[in-house]
Amino acid sequence: MSLLALMKGKGPSGFGYGSTAEEVTDGLDLKGRTMLVTGCNSGIGHETVRVLAARGVRVMATARTVEKARDACKGLEGETVPLACELCEPGSVRACVEAVKKEGAKLDAILCNAGIMAPPKLEQAFGYEKQFFTNHIGHFMLVTGLLDRLADDGRVVMTSSDAHNMTTQGGIEFDNLSGERDYNAWRAYGQSKLANILFVKELAKRLASTDKTANAVHPGVIATNLSRSSPIVVRAALKVAVPLFLKSEAQGAATQVFVATHPKAAGVSGEYFSDCNVGKSSHFSKDAELAARLWKESEKIVAALP
Repeated sequence: MSLLALMKGKGPSGFGYGSTAEEVTDGLDLKGRTMLVTGCNSGIGHETVRVLAARGVRVMATARTVEKARDACKGLEGETVPLACELCEPGSVRACVEAVKKEGAKLDAILCNAGIMAPPKLEQAFGYEKQFFTNHIGHFMLVTGLLDRLADDGRVVMTSSDAHNMTTQGGIEFDNLSGERDYNAWRAYGQSKLANILFVKELAKRLASTDKTANAVHPGVIATNLSRSSPIVVRAALKVAVPLFLKSEAQGAATQVFVATHPKAAGVSGEYFSDCNVGKSSHFSKDAELAARLWKESEKIVAALP
C-alpha cells in the first residue's frame, strides 16, 4: 500500500484512497447486468473488466482492435464480449455502437475509461488535437450513440483527471482545437479531461427527468501505460514514485467501479468523484454555459466527420 493510502482515511461512502475495485463491489449482486468498458486491454481498464466480470456482470470490453480485446479477456472469470473501438477513428466508434445495438441488451453502465496522455509533440486526428479528439470526441460519439441502449437507471461514468485543473484561457480553447497554436502536452491533456467533466455535466442535465445518471471520476495517479506517449523522464519519474505515492491499478479502478455499481452512487448525477467520494473540481468544470457550448461544438464536429 502506498504512503498516501496509509495517510488518507475513508470518506462518507465508507471507501477512500486505498480502496480497491474488489472492495467496493464486495457483497454486491451484479448478476444479470451488462456494462461496457472502453480501454479493456491494460491498466485500470483491464482491472475494471476483471472485477466486474468476476462479480457477475456481462462486460462488453473494448480495445483499439478486437484482437487486443480478445487477448485482454482471455482467462478472465465471467462473461466478456470483446469489441473493437478505436476512439480516434469515427468509423470504428460507429461500428462499435452498431455491434452493441445488435447484441440487444440494455446497458446498466457505460464506463469511458480509455484515453491517451500527453504526447510530447502535437498529434492530430481529423484536424483536431488528438487528445481532445480521442478522450472527448470519441467518447462523445460512443455515449450519445448508445443512449437509447442505456437502462432506465443506467449510469455513464467518464474517467477524467485532476489534470483538468491545468487548463487556461477560458477552459476550452475553442479557437485552437487543432492544437496548432502554442501546443503544450499537459495543457492539452488537461483540456481533454475538462471536456470529459463538462460532457457529463451537460449530459446529466439532459437526463435530469430520468433515473439515468452521468458522472466523471478522477482515478488517481497510476503508473499504467496511459503514460506510454509521455517523455521518458516522466515515465521514469512515475516508476520511482509508485512505491511511495501512486495508486495500484486495483486502487485506480475503484472509483469508476464504485460509481458504476454501488447503491450509494445511485441517483447521484453531474458530479466529479475522487477516491470513491464526491470530490472538488475546477470552476471551469462547473460552468453550465461552457458545458452547453462544448456539447454544441462537439455535435458540429461529429456531424462533419467522414
